[in-house]
Amino acid sequence: MSEEFVINVANRVKQLPPYLFGRLNALKYEKRRNNIDVIDLGMGNPNDPTPQPIIQKLCEAVQDPRNHRYTVSANGIFNLRREVAKYYEKQFNVILDPEEVVCTIGSKEGISHLCLGLLETGDTVVVPNPAFPIHIHAVNLAGGNVVSVPLTEDEKFLPNLISTVKSLKPHPKMLILNFPHNPTAATIELSFFEEIVAFARKHNIIVVHDFAYCGIAFDGYKPPSFLQVKGAKEIGVEFNTMSKSFNMAGWRLGFCVGNKEIVSTLAKVKGYYDYGIFQPVQIASIIALRECNKYTQEQAQIYQNRRDVLCDGLNRIGWNVKKPKASMFVWAPIPEKWRSMGSVDFAYKLMNEAEVSVAPGAAFGEHGEGYLRLAIVENELRLKQAVRQIDRALR
Repeated sequence: MSEEFVINVANRVKQLPPYLFGRLNALKYEKRRNNIDVIDLGMGNPNDPTPQPIIQKLCEAVQDPRNHRYTVSANGIFNLRREVAKYYEKQFNVILDPEEVVCTIGSKEGISHLCLGLLETGDTVVVPNPAFPIHIHAVNLAGGNVVSVPLTEDEKFLPNLISTVKSLKPHPKMLILNFPHNPTAATIELSFFEEIVAFARKHNIIVVHDFAYCGIAFDGYKPPSFLQVKGAKEIGVEFNTMSKSFNMAGWRLGFCVGNKEIVSTLAKVKGYYDYGIFQPVQIASIIALRECNKYTQEQAQIYQNRRDVLCDGLNRIGWNVKKPKASMFVWAPIPEKWRSMGSVDFAYKLMNEAEVSVAPGAAFGEHGEGYLRLAIVENELRLKQAVRQIDRALR
């Protein structure tokens, strides 16, 4: 009998932690197969339709056989990159050249490939904690080391961030930020980025800002773009996506904008990995950016109404939840009575006993423990039902 054939998986994969969302999703799908109606607040997956003008343009573009071939550029077609530049000028008064734009297969892919393009083995990257997992694992997969800074709700985060960076020898190569923040929904003002740009320039640190929730803001708040700060384009880039503001999550189209050398580095890496996004999706996205701003404003109001329903409902049953100013998430402290069981076990409890799926805070880092992330993707009636079911399960 021959010796057993062994598959030696790369250490970079072995070192990835278990994907908590995968286990929770498997349980959710098992329950649904057994005809149990689970209310899903676990994933930031928009539940509302893509605006009709975008769909119509896709249908038109897909009929043209020229659009069935490889796209002319892995960077994104020129007209889309030009439209992204116009969008940034219109929304944020930021002037971009189309050569300072590269289109990505969603922002997760872009951030991952950018880390491959910029990081050497052993380079250090500073990331707030809790964090969207790709901000950590993209660094790890590229061979870098992550140093995390607790993302606090008070004014201490920026001084702590600066103090941590100063203490690192050598200084970190990169800083990854994300505001409005996933998972905590924390927000900042432009003055925060002004300090970041000055500090990063002084210490030669690249700044990467994930701006996925730029269009989902409430109560008159307008999230600032990192690139609005004078000099920001000289030291960093910003990622954005069609997924959230335009309900195009499954279309997989995002973009990276800013420093031309960093953008071109990402484009070079992508040129070796993929042939770009399906061209009809890119053409339809031009219409989204050009004509669909009213839809994003309407969608933000829908999310604001859902936020109010969920937060008011949870507070009514004894939770202590603050209303976020932006994003599609509510960051909810676990009630004191249940906090000792931990966010993962508490999430399983809500899945099994309340038939409500949530994301445990521990999935976003150790500083997420004690919290749940609830996505406001279900309609208001379903959110009210979720609150009733949670109340009943915890009584």
